[in-house]
Amino acid sequence: MSRRDAREVALKLIFEYVFTKEEKRDLVDEYTEAFDSDDSSYVNVVYFGVIGHFDDLMEKISSVAEKFSLERLYKMDLSIIMLGLYEILYMESIPYKVSVDEALSLAQKYSTEKSVKYINGVLSKFAR
Repeated sequence: MSRRDAREVALKLIFEYVFTKEEKRDLVDEYTEAFDSDDSSYVNVVYFGVIGHFDDLMEKISSVAEKFSLERLYKMDLSIIMLGLYEILYMESIPYKVSVDEALSLAQKYSTEKSVKYINGVLSKFAR
């Protein structure tokens, strides 16, 4: 498996958390059993990091989310922004450009063209 695969798994777990607000440790273990230890560790760090900083991340996103209240924002877009923002703010080992590029790649796969532009705009404000 690759870091890109691990990032996609982390996104799916974050997406579920956005809806349920329930930590799913067993689901994380199930998703990561096929990963090597580095990628498994990445999924755990990002997923539990987003959960641990959820309110702070929501507040930061809300402060720059133009034209949208977070309640109206497509939940997949919110999840992608949370993943990218967590990496930018808390994972110094990942260059911010990589975090933004990977978030945009996820948006191209799971969202719309307009969403890609919006996510880029939001994350770019934090990447500076």
